[in-house]
Amino acid sequence: MTLSFVRRCIYRLALSVLLVGVLILGPSLPAQALGGEQVPLGEPAPAFTLPTNVGDGEISLKDYLGQWVVLYFYPKDFTPGCTLEAQRFQRDLPEFIERKTQVIGVSADDVDSHAEFCDSEGLKFPLLADTDGAVSRAYGSWMKPMSMRHTYLIDPDGTMRERFLGVRPAIHSQEVLARLDELQA
Repeated sequence: MTLSFVRRCIYRLALSVLLVGVLILGPSLPAQALGGEQVPLGEPAPAFTLPTNVGDGEISLKDYLGQWVVLYFYPKDFTPGCTLEAQRFQRDLPEFIERKTQVIGVSADDVDSHAEFCDSEGLKFPLLADTDGAVSRAYGSWMKPMSMRHTYLIDPDGTMRERFLGVRPAIHSQEVLARLDELQA
């Protein structure tokens, strides 16, 4: 058996245990997910400053006070699921802008990889380089060596309002828009 095969088996087992727990315990589950403890809804979102491939080279959460933020974590640039998810956010970007909402992607890839990914896919929203996983860990979205596919909605005051842990890349952007509409109503 190879080490990568063993890792895949452990990952699948952990995911299965998590899913069974969700089915059995439902809403009584603690704010825990594969990737770590989750920030409670209604609490301030963890502050961060990370390098990016756009603008002045760094972005902080505080830069977006006064508007909604979709902060989505993803495993790796140029992989099929991550590419599809990014494409869907780009496709729906005008709808997010209409709702005064900034889309921001975060992964452990470096700034150069993000720049190539944005150029390749025509992405017009920032991608942040969390190369050491510190911000991903703060949000409960880290499984070394990569970020988990989790998304967080942060309100204009910097408060955590929603989290998406079972993300399906093909429909995720539309799910986020629907929930954003509910929260903004």
